[in-house]
Formats: sequence, C-alpha cells, structure tokens
Amino acid sequence: MTQSKVHQPQFHLITCLLSISGLFILMSMYVPIPLTKTFMSHFTVTETEGIWIGSSFSLCYGICCLIYGPLSDHYGRNVFLIFGITFLSIVTLLCGFVDHYPTFVFLRILQAIGAAAFVPISLVYVAELYPPEKRLTAIGFITSGFLVASVVSQIFATIIHFYFGWKTIFFILGIIYFLLTIASITYLPNIKNNKHEKSIFSQFSKIKLLFYKKELLFSFSITFLLLFSLIGMYTILGEFLSESPFNFSEQFILFVRATGLIGIIITFFASRISKRFGVNSTFRFSLIISSLSLFLMGISSHIVFVIVFSVFFVAGIALLVPINIMLINIFAGDQKGTAVLFNAFILFIGASVGPLLATFLMQKGNSLIAFTSFSVILFLGFILSIFMNKRDVIS
Repeated sequence: MTQSKVHQPQFHLITCLLSISGLFILMSMYVPIPLTKTFMSHFTVTETEGIWIGSSFSLCYGICCLIYGPLSDHYGRNVFLIFGITFLSIVTLLCGFVDHYPTFVFLRILQAIGAAAFVPISLVYVAELYPPEKRLTAIGFITSGFLVASVVSQIFATIIHFYFGWKTIFFILGIIYFLLTIASITYLPNIKNNKHEKSIFSQFSKIKLLFYKKELLFSFSITFLLLFSLIGMYTILGEFLSESPFNFSEQFILFVRATGLIGIIITFFASRISKRFGVNSTFRFSLIISSLSLFLMGISSHIVFVIVFSVFFVAGIALLVPINIMLINIFAGDQKGTAVLFNAFILFIGASVGPLLATFLMQKGNSLIAFTSFSVILFLGFILSIFMNKRDVIS
C-alpha cells in the first residue's frame, strides 16, 4: 500500500507544471504584437514584413498541429513533450542573437515547431494519465494559461522591451524554457505507448474518420467559435474604446482587456459546474451568456458596464474550452492525439478569421454592428447545441 502511494503520480505538481509551461510557451506566439514598430525599425522592413514575425509562428503552429496528432498517436506523448520544450528553449535563446530579418523569421518558424509539439499534446497527456474525476479540473487549469497568455505576453513584452530591449525578451523566455525542460524530464511520468502494428501513414489516413462522428463535428464547430469570438471581441473592443465617447489611451485599453480576463477564473470550477448542471446545460448556458454579453457590450456607454459584460463573455468562453477538449478526448477513442491537435488547428483558424471579420465589420459599419454580428454567430452556436443530443459523459 505504501509502495503504491510512492509511485502514484503527483497530479497537482504535474498540473501546475503543464499550466505554467503552456502559459510561457504560448507567450512566444503573442510577444511580437506590441513590438511590430520596433521590429520594423530594427530590421528595416515594412509593416507587413514586421507582422509576419508573428504570423509565421501562428501559421507554422497550426500546420504542425495537423502533423503531430497522428505522430503522437503512433509514437506516444512523452517523446513529443520533451522534444518540444527542449527544442523551443534552444531556438528561443538563438532568437536573441539575430539581427538578420530572414533568419529571425526562420527561427520563429522553428519556435512554432517546438511549441506545437508540447502545448496541445499536453492536453492528450492529461486525458491519458489522470483518473476521470481529475481530468476536467486539470484541463481547466491548463487551458486557463492558454487564454491568459494572449494578454500577459503583451504586457511582459512591453515592460521588458522598455527597460532592457526586445532581445532580452527571448533570453528570458529561453532560460524559462530551459528550466521547464528540466522540470518536465524530472516530473512528467512516462505513459506506456500502445504498440501500433500498422505504419505511421495509416495514422494519417485515419484523420478522415474524425469527420464520421457527429459528436466530434459538433465539438469542432464549437472550437472554431471560441478564439474566433474571443480574439474578434478584443479586436472590436480596442477600436470601440479608442473612439467617442471613451477615447481611451492604449495603456488604459490594455488594462480593460486584462480586467476582462478575470472571467477565466471560472475554468478552475469547470468540473464542479458540469457535474452540478450537466454538460449539455453548461454548454448552452455558456454560449447564451457569451452571446448576450457581446450584444450588451455593444450598447453600453459606460466603461463599468463594458468591463462587467466582458468578464461575463470571457467566463462563458473559458468554461467552454476545457469541457469541449474533454469531450473530444472521450469521443475520439484511440485517435485522441489526432483529434485534439486537429482541434488546435481549428482553434487557430478561428483565431485568424475572427479579427479579420471584426476589422471588416468595423470598417464597413460600426462597433454596434460588429458586436451584434459576433453575438448572433455565437447564438447560432447555441441553437446548434439544442439539436445535439449529447449525453453527459463527464463524471
């Protein structure tokens, strides 16, 4: 009995390690956002070329998600977790020594290759390692780090660049990744990989099987809406608060965005909420709250109401993320890795389309039209959830 306790995985420690790792790894994706003008000046490039320093990472990350899914199903999770964080730590440190634009973009692509091998696969790792009653809470903590990264990274990059210069950002992140590599090797238990008789190519050919399961198609459609609406909302919010009647500075707008992230706290209680009200009810309630909050933000003329409704909106989205990932792990069967990483690919498609639509609506209309359009799209997701007869599978 004592011996079995000794070998019992330290779930709290593992959850903490994967949450912190996910937060810092995804910070690499977002740190270029406030540094575009700095990169333009340093590398003597156009604004489009400066933006590509961030876009090259996102694009490669999404593509790698499609590749790593079948590979991790075939070869196991641990090898990719350790490879990803190790490779990322080396490449990130190298970014701090580069003054040549094409080389820097190439290193950003290599960063994405390492990041995509760790972040989404960590969610599959949890689903396989943890007992059912602990999975949703762990996934809630990990995904909260993903959501926080988009804002924390910009604040981090702005402060470090102001005091020490932009290269120091990559030195600091590289050192953090190196420490996380040591921690991952030390504390992440190895999961036995089931030997596959068939070739790796058969794993890729099985991707099409995901589309034969209507439960997965529903989850993938919800996935698209998550970052689509979240990034879209923050894109609209920036324009909304910079215009009359608010006319806020960039610093105060960033503060409002950060305040909205208070809603992410609800992910820590995702397991309790889904047990109390059921998965179906939680899904529908989250969608309708987020949809309604977007509309109310658009008609609010006082900053307090804007902040309150943004918190409710983020809370609804944050509650959907871990439950949706948990469902995908359950519905995918032995294709967990393929399904979760394909889900990550869809997530980034949504994250790319959201701000484009938001910008288009703001240019052709106004903030009310933009907020209302996104609200209607989320409401369509709510209607879809009504027709999905999904059993409550989270215990």
